[in-house]
Amino acid sequence: MLDAALPETFETVADYPTSAGTTVPLSAARITAAKRAFTTRRADLSYATRLLITNIHPEIGDLVLARVVRPGQHRRIELPCGRRSTLHVGDEIIVAFGARYASDQFQAGLPVQLGPCHLVAGGGVAASASCKHSRMKNPTEIAAIGILASGAGHRLNLRDFAIPTAGVPEKRPPITIVLGTAMNAGKTAAVASLVKSGCASGLRVGVAKATGTGSGGDLWSAIDAGAAAALDFTDAGHPSTHQIGPDAIEQCLATLACALAGQEVDHIVIEIADGLLFGETATLVGSETFGRIADRIILAAGDAMGAIASEQMLARLGYRADALTGLFTAAPLAMTEVATETKTPVVHTDALSIHFDRQEAMNA
Repeated sequence: MLDAALPETFETVADYPTSAGTTVPLSAARITAAKRAFTTRRADLSYATRLLITNIHPEIGDLVLARVVRPGQHRRIELPCGRRSTLHVGDEIIVAFGARYASDQFQAGLPVQLGPCHLVAGGGVAASASCKHSRMKNPTEIAAIGILASGAGHRLNLRDFAIPTAGVPEKRPPITIVLGTAMNAGKTAAVASLVKSGCASGLRVGVAKATGTGSGGDLWSAIDAGAAAALDFTDAGHPSTHQIGPDAIEQCLATLACALAGQEVDHIVIEIADGLLFGETATLVGSETFGRIADRIILAAGDAMGAIASEQMLARLGYRADALTGLFTAAPLAMTEVATETKTPVVHTDALSIHFDRQEAMNA
């Protein structure tokens, strides 16, 4: 169950100036001392010489200097290198404003102003949490001190440092899309298995995570499996893709596909976060861009019933899965249950192949 009750108490940011539209100097030493999050890894912080501190309405992707007020669920922050640094009260961190939709963790929206908010992802997303899964602790409380800005007062946003926007290339390698029923359905493990299969065949495999919330885990997993190139939506300028709008999500998908195609890979694997019941995912699957790049679809499910139901939903969206896989394949009985209800090949996650052939695959 989701628990909408979140704490209302925060400490006050004691050094908040009161004048409207104020910018103050931001020293390189203060930037260096702050714990910088994974989501900000593409940003060139040498441009950050000022801090916008009052009468500023946050925008998704704004780089923000914040202070840790009360550690909660996320007691460590993921650094650009992947190491997770323990957070202490009073630590200053550099994260990005955004939103989050995670059924197993938090739902959170963009704060309307600077001040008290939450760290809703260890990868570095600042937002205002509205509800949480009952297994989650209360979100880590932070205080947004100000938005990083250039000497000319230009607010710094992840979009300023993104890879170039592009459309789906005319010439590209085959693309496999990995969809799922929900968080933790086995999508990332499926991607890693596909990459390992391709590498074993001597192929260069490129990987992208097109939607989700900024964190390095999925990229590190792909790289560890041998991916020749790995990108995600943060490379396209988004700390998360929740609430950026369907056009921006579709553009993000096209941009990542184009960027990988330009790196001379032989096959591209793209993971779409969350599940088909999530409106933003369903909208993306129904988009023109998705239709142009989805050469093959692997559908990951957490349990047997989810596998069958998600396959039916995918069919309503106009597609059929080329294989069913995911967490449920850890149970031979669950694989058998699914195989008796569908003609779609049921493939254990570890047995996924980049060369998958619908006619040759064996049902469990």
